[in-house]
Amino acid sequence: MDGISVFYRESGPPNAPVVLLLHGFPASSFMYRELMPRLAGRYRVIAPDLPGFGFTEVPEARKYVYTFDALARSILAFTDALQLKRYAIYVFDYGAPTGFRMAMAHPERIAAIISQNGNAYEEGLGDAWAPIQRYWLDPTPQNRDAVRNELGPEGIRSQYTYGVPDPAVIAPEGYTLDVAMITRPGNMEIQLDLFLDYANNVKLYPAFQEYFRKAQPPLLAIWGKHDPFFIPAGADAYRRDNPNALVQFLDTGHFATETHVVDIAAAMQDFLATIAW
Repeated sequence: MDGISVFYRESGPPNAPVVLLLHGFPASSFMYRELMPRLAGRYRVIAPDLPGFGFTEVPEARKYVYTFDALARSILAFTDALQLKRYAIYVFDYGAPTGFRMAMAHPERIAAIISQNGNAYEEGLGDAWAPIQRYWLDPTPQNRDAVRNELGPEGIRSQYTYGVPDPAVIAPEGYTLDVAMITRPGNMEIQLDLFLDYANNVKLYPAFQEYFRKAQPPLLAIWGKHDPFFIPAGADAYRRDNPNALVQFLDTGHFATETHVVDIAAAMQDFLATIAW
């Protein structure tokens, strides 16, 4: 669909309520390998790889322009191809601005939102964004290279381990696969383009917040509280626009599913059981 071949993982009964899992940078649907089977007894769980990530294939002839607007359009086309009429979205990192665009385009489709370190508020941006914010303000080759230097193997590994009380519990498969995917020919430039375009997500934060106020979707913000990118203030801020939002903090970092998948799955099961599908 949309001129690309979307790789996705699916589990659960085909007629069950749908939970759409949207991954973030620098990951893919592989990050949900432990979460999906814990939900699949009750839900149809679907996790696509965003264009530019994982095993989704974008032909060169497609001339795809990598922006968050484009990612949202592609994943909306993906949901149309699967004839998904209503679903809950689980958004993490890049999955948040992608999923929130989808929600604004089709609010009637969104049964609920689970935001796991998926930000929509400026106060949720941590100090780790500093080099990227400089790149937004002055997208020179030097500032682009400064961001590039953070995306080497050790930089990607640190996104998994930073803020984790015991980094030894982090399985190496996730960040090793991410490194392999990002170092494919041409992919680093895709990632740098998306980092530059992230500034447009921040500009859209007020629109996302207006959606929360108007639509009042059932919302669970479950957050690794030591995340250097999306700090706890971003989770608490959801309550400002959606007073019924549930907020839960976990003693971990950015990739909370790597350390607290049991807690996340249990919180989701309790939350989703209250939803009017």
